[in-house]
Amino acid sequence: MSTGHALLRRGAPDHSVSERPDPPSAARRTGRLAGVVAVVASIVVFLVPFAFVVLQAMKTQAEASELAFSWPLKMAFVENLVEVVTMRDGIVLRAFVNSTILTVSSVTLMVVVAAMVGFVLQRRASRWNPVVNFFVLAGLIVPPAVVPTVWLLQALGLFKTLPGLILIEATFGLSFSILLFRAFMATIPRDLDEAALLDGAGPFRLFFRVILPLMRPTVITVIVVQSVVVFNDFVNPLYFLPGDENATVQLTLYNFMSQTLNQWNLLFTDVLLITIPPLVMYIFFNRQIVAGMTAGSVKG
Repeated sequence: MSTGHALLRRGAPDHSVSERPDPPSAARRTGRLAGVVAVVASIVVFLVPFAFVVLQAMKTQAEASELAFSWPLKMAFVENLVEVVTMRDGIVLRAFVNSTILTVSSVTLMVVVAAMVGFVLQRRASRWNPVVNFFVLAGLIVPPAVVPTVWLLQALGLFKTLPGLILIEATFGLSFSILLFRAFMATIPRDLDEAALLDGAGPFRLFFRVILPLMRPTVITVIVVQSVVVFNDFVNPLYFLPGDENATVQLTLYNFMSQTLNQWNLLFTDVLLITIPPLVMYIFFNRQIVAGMTAGSVKG
């Protein structure tokens, strides 16, 4: 018997016939088609409006008043930008400073408090946990009451002040943040808590030195998502922080609209300036956002 026949009888693989990949199934074709449709829909929903804003920001006032989706006949972006920045003694620059302080302060307070509450709710079983969970969910469902909130701020001396609005923004974002931190805490083993306590760590050292660094994906998610929400908030600054000195970036849009004259070129230039910071954050931290949002969904 030949050597080749002997190898075949012993079960050696036969390389004479190459394996051909199976043709794509109907499910794969459907998945690819769905992906293409999703990409096209994203372009239509997000990129087309953004392109429209950019085009109007580059036009003169007469061209922008037509609100046409067309290339500008005369490029006036630099002139529009200078006029927006210098209008009313630089109110836009003051608004960016106020919005930055408001966003950084409220999100920092939100992260620290929500992480602590999520840690306690997940690690400490108590009869008060159902009550706390009820109020956390109520914060997502029940709409805020403006008039009672104004009365409370006036009683505390915080109405029309930046610290008062910081507390408002942090409070309104706590429920969503607590749910994220609590879900992520379920993925952290309790053995780490016990090991830290055996090493002599107190509650605060356990939280800030051991637990909080492990929450980095959720911390980044809360920072990015809530920063965009606070930075783009229009209603709360309008109600609780009136006045030019306290203006935020969203309130500056009022400067370019009136009953008799709408300066569309300046309005869209201001919109473009306001859009850039959140857009940059999402571009650089999109993976961390997804990781933080899905943390705790699968345990194993």
